[in-house]
Amino acid sequence: MAAQQPGGPVVKPWDAVLIASFNIQVFGESKMAKQHVVEVLARVVRKFDIVAIQEVRAKSDEIVPSFVRAVNADGSRYHYVIGPREGRTVSKEQYTFVYDTNRIEVDASSLGVCPNPGNALHRPPMHVRFRTRVTPADQAFTFWLVDIHTDPDEVPQELNALSGVFQSMQALRPDEDDVILLGDLNAGPPEFSPLRRIPGVGWAVSGVTTNTRRSKTYDNLVFASPATAEYLGMWGVLDLQNTFGLPLDTALEVSDHNPVWAAFHPCEARQAAAMAGQPAAVR
Repeated sequence: MAAQQPGGPVVKPWDAVLIASFNIQVFGESKMAKQHVVEVLARVVRKFDIVAIQEVRAKSDEIVPSFVRAVNADGSRYHYVIGPREGRTVSKEQYTFVYDTNRIEVDASSLGVCPNPGNALHRPPMHVRFRTRVTPADQAFTFWLVDIHTDPDEVPQELNALSGVFQSMQALRPDEDDVILLGDLNAGPPEFSPLRRIPGVGWAVSGVTTNTRRSKTYDNLVFASPATAEYLGMWGVLDLQNTFGLPLDTALEVSDHNPVWAAFHPCEARQAAAMAGQPAAVR
C-alpha cells in the first residue's frame, strides 16, 4: 500500500532513491535575485536525489548553473541537465533535472525532447535516462524520467497525448522499460482517464493537495507496474510552509507549487529480490 510521508526526509536514506518534481514558478532572474528564496530552493533540492524542475523562464543561460552553485554551497555535489526553450508563445520555458552526483549518474546521450505529433503539447516533455550509483554497479536501477508541464487550458488534450508519449518511451530502448512521467500535470487522479489506458499505470500522489495554497492536486509521478517494481510505496508532498516555517506570502515567493516526491529501490527489482537482506546500497 502506498504510504504518504509528511513533508520530506530529514536525510536521504541509504536504501532508497528519492525522486521529486517541483514547478518553481517563473524561475528566472527575479527569483534568483531573492537570496532568502534561493536558500529555501537549495534546501529543497538537497533533500532529494533527483529533482525534475518545470517553468525555468529566463533569457539568461546562467540561471540554472547559478542555482546549482547555490545548492552546492554547503559542499553538496549536484549537477544538472537542461532542455531547450519550448512553447508556442513568446513566453518560453525550459525543463531541467538537478541530481546528486554522489548517488546518481546520467546518460547524457539520452537527453531529448519527446515527439509532438499534431503539435498536441504546448511544451513537449523532456526525457533523460538515469542510473543509480550502487555497489555492485551491475545491480543499478536504470530509468527514464520524463518531465512535463501541461498547458492548463488544454489539459484533456495534453493528457491524451501524454498517454502516447509514455508508451512510446517504454518502447524507445529494448533494454529500458522503466518510465517515470513527472511534473505539473494541472490535473489530479480523477482526471487521469487517458493515462489509465496504459497497462499497469499508477501514480504516487493521491488524496492531498500539491499547490502552495493547498487547494489543488496538480503535481505527480506516474509509472507502470510491473516494469517499475522498484517503487517502494512511499511518497510525499513537501509543504513549504510547514517544512521551513514560512508564512504563506513568503512560501508563494518561492513557488505556487509544493514539491512532490516518491521513493524507489536503488537496485533493479529483480536484483533487489535476489539479494534481499544483503547490503547493496546507494553510494
